[in-house]
Amino acid sequence: MPRTPGGFIGGFNPLEETPVEYSGVWNLKDQVQAIAAGRWTGLPTFELYAWGLNSSGELGDSTVVNKSSPIQVGALTTWQSISAGQYFSIALEDTGKIYTWGSNTFGRLGQNDTVNRSSPVQVGASTDWHAISAGDNGCLAIKTNGTMWGWGYNGNGQIGDGTKITKSSPVQIGALTTWSKISVGNSHNMAIKTDGTLWASGSNSLGQLGDGTVIARSSPVQVGALTTWAIVEASNGSTIATKTDGTLWAWGLNNLGQLGQNNTIGRSSPVQVGALTTWEKISSHNRTCGAIKADGTIWSWGYNGNGEIGDGTIADKSSPVQIGALTTWSNLSFGQNHSSATKTDGTLWAWGFNSSGRLGDGTTVNKSSPVQIGALTSWDDVAAGRTHTLAILQGSSN
Repeated sequence: MPRTPGGFIGGFNPLEETPVEYSGVWNLKDQVQAIAAGRWTGLPTFELYAWGLNSSGELGDSTVVNKSSPIQVGALTTWQSISAGQYFSIALEDTGKIYTWGSNTFGRLGQNDTVNRSSPVQVGASTDWHAISAGDNGCLAIKTNGTMWGWGYNGNGQIGDGTKITKSSPVQIGALTTWSKISVGNSHNMAIKTDGTLWASGSNSLGQLGDGTVIARSSPVQVGALTTWAIVEASNGSTIATKTDGTLWAWGLNNLGQLGQNNTIGRSSPVQVGALTTWEKISSHNRTCGAIKADGTIWSWGYNGNGEIGDGTIADKSSPVQIGALTTWSNLSFGQNHSSATKTDGTLWAWGFNSSGRLGDGTTVNKSSPVQIGALTSWDDVAAGRTHTLAILQGSSN
């Protein structure tokens, strides 16, 4: 961080100001003053917030009332990662515990029943969970030992346990201990192993598994033979992924240009999106995709009927278009017709369809360009679901 000639961060001398006593979210000035006074322990906090549709309790605030601005979920300050599905949510705490809440149709909450929850409930008793992903009707999760587990709707074999039987509590997928990354889509799931190979299961009528066929798979099947896959995102009938060389790839349904090929021809095997090698982060939901490059720019393509691409229009795009000119985008997440992202300065932004207040800007008015959500500058991560959004706010306690 740049320093002023006097050598003090942010241009102020903490010894010349009255030290503060404060518990909650700390900004930089608060932290420096408290450190100078010996009153700050530097313990990080990670609070969970939610907004949007809440008809099934998916916001986790013990109500079923919609919220158009972020509201805190419970009192825990140890959230590590989040994922928003269709009318339900899943979150991972830094203790290794998984919590779910919202609609429990098909047992997607993993509670061994189908009862909705309007506040977070732990999934089982395990404390060794490492990664999570929620889709429309189910979840995948990876434990610290590298095993993969799934639950929820399984009519297309997307869980990958070799059956098409829906599961209301976690079941292990095979016996391998080398699973690294996961993504749950509408009717298919994707996963990457520690060796960089890519695997898929579930519905394949649109070629969304990427194995060159349209044959459904109830157990994970390898996509090609490459060992250089880095990130994967399963969506509604399509998939996008990056390789370790920074290239971007897509396959499956392409009726609205969601594969980024400047056409609407579907693919059953991975095809590269452009020729760039600077793609770092990706997100896809429904029929819209987005990505952040190494230079901090953000790009979108696919369906844009509600402004979810964010380029100020409502015209679909069949190849990536840049969203504004900023080079400070950090994280992004695309939901059902709405999008959210954070910048390197910790601010939170959203755009697209705003029914039920899913953008979080206190209104229900659609936005075709990014709008800032509140004034806080310590947002750590964001996850957009079908009709609601989750976010983690980072701070420090004294």
